[in-house]
Amino acid sequence: MNPADPRALPAGFPAALPAAALADPTCQLRFESLFHEGRALAFPCDDRGEVALDTLSERARRNYFYARAVVGREYAQPRVIRPLSA
Repeated sequence: MNPADPRALPAGFPAALPAAALADPTCQLRFESLFHEGRALAFPCDDRGEVALDTLSERARRNYFYARAVVGREYAQPRVIRPLSA
């Protein structure tokens, strides 16, 4: 992928996977707003932060791509949020 392409991912950025590759999304990939405290976009992911795009609705998929595109301008680097242990 061309690094000048705005869709290119920074090194270490979580990837997107087909639905079959994400058997049990137990975590959340969370993009915190840089300007609005408490506002964020969150997506189901595996423990490595990989999102299965096939499982997202069209709106969620657009939000996911938007959040990735504006990291550092609108949203902070995403964090993997693991569930609380029972």
